[in-house]
Amino acid sequence: MIRIVGAAVLACLGVASQAQDFTGLARLDVTHSVIEDSWGKTTVDLFLSQPVPWRVFTLDDPRRLVLDFREIDWRGADKATLDQSDRVSDLRFGALRPGWSRMVVDLSDAMIVSQAGMQVNTVDGTARLTVNLSPSSDADYAAAAGAPSDPGWDMLNTVNLTAPPAVSVDDGILTVVIDPGHGGIDPGAERDGLREADLMLQLAVEVAQTMNRMEGMRAVLTRQTDVFVPLEERISIARRSGADVLLSLHADALDGDEITSGASVYTLSDQAQEDASLRMAERHDRGDLLAGLDLTGQDDTVATVLMDLARTETAPQSDTLADALVQALMDTNARVNSTPRREALLAVLNAADFPSALVEVGFLSNPHDREALRSAEGRARVVAGIVLAVQRWANSEAAKDALRRQ
Repeated sequence: MIRIVGAAVLACLGVASQAQDFTGLARLDVTHSVIEDSWGKTTVDLFLSQPVPWRVFTLDDPRRLVLDFREIDWRGADKATLDQSDRVSDLRFGALRPGWSRMVVDLSDAMIVSQAGMQVNTVDGTARLTVNLSPSSDADYAAAAGAPSDPGWDMLNTVNLTAPPAVSVDDGILTVVIDPGHGGIDPGAERDGLREADLMLQLAVEVAQTMNRMEGMRAVLTRQTDVFVPLEERISIARRSGADVLLSLHADALDGDEITSGASVYTLSDQAQEDASLRMAERHDRGDLLAGLDLTGQDDTVATVLMDLARTETAPQSDTLADALVQALMDTNARVNSTPRREALLAVLNAADFPSALVEVGFLSNPHDREALRSAEGRARVVAGIVLAVQRWANSEAAKDALRRQ
């Protein structure tokens, strides 16, 4: 016998399936699961060893279908085998957070979910999740796109399951939050069997271990495993950790470009700084905008002004930190780009209450950079440069504080 779990999701995408009371790890049956086109529609057909809570929605710019689960074992799954559709441009799946999984289907055409449901076989306990996508206009797709507002699933975006306990901001220890870029369902750049998310986690752990062996310095990681952490949550982790500085680690890749190479360091551009406070005020909880201040009940104007005031101090500190990183990487013979100092609009650098910088440690599209990042010796130069830069910067800021007190 077959029973149906979850109502159909109609054209108003943004509606989620109900999270059923199922628990445990479900395995994907890779021999029967497929994404394919038929009769003018595209179908995502997933066979599972047991039912699990799930939801489905679409996002725009770029267009993609998102499926969240609690939880799927993806071992043995291959996107080339799963994806048999001409309307799908890419497919990825994996851990979203501990205990949660996600599949993202990049859509080459505008399509909305016309029907979705899970069938559960009461004889053997297996489940089949089917999502039908029908062609739509650009306007209809844009109107339907967006993550649903559902209290049962909000924890995926608001609760940090790996956050370190809060520590005192004024404990006399320099707290450096190391942010390994990407993770989980977001692997970042991929070249020659290397994934940016994996490399940056390995590098971040090595930086943190080195810093934690030094007196007066504490390193905290925004993630310690291959899980997805939203950008705004990375800032929240830093703030809860009492961050004195945040360093985000990435490795770039350019299509077909093997010439561009070496590390570069980013801070927020002037225009990005002007917009950052407003974006934070609009998206963040009022109690998580500035360390030591609860802005609950304050409107966007008050919150924005206070963040802009904080940024008058932390923005110059970010600039001097970035300059120190470039110089120290050169001093430790790490590979450095010919234009190493850069500015951009980067969400992970939006915090106003502590300085931050993003370090692109190299280009995975360049074979020499790949080899350097793949080797312990090559990474050691980067680790040494980052640690040396933070030491120099911290000593310089301490000297400035001493002069200000005089």
